[in-house]
Amino acid sequence: MKIKDIRNLTNEELNAKLVEVKTELFNLRFQHATGNLANPMLLNSLKKDIAKIKTVLTERELNINSNKKVKA
Repeated sequence: MKIKDIRNLTNEELNAKLVEVKTELFNLRFQHATGNLANPMLLNSLKKDIAKIKTVLTERELNINSNKKVKA
């Protein structure tokens, strides 16, 4: 999932997506524990997606404008 796509979603959609991704991660962890997981890199990818979603939600909560450029 790209950060641009995440930023275009509403807060309600982000919360729903967060629940969906966490559920998928939970299921993949069980598959990994039983040895049925075909692609273990999916675990890392889902963890990163969760972090991206939480970051965008936190930015919105704190009213941080992520598009603002910092001048050096």
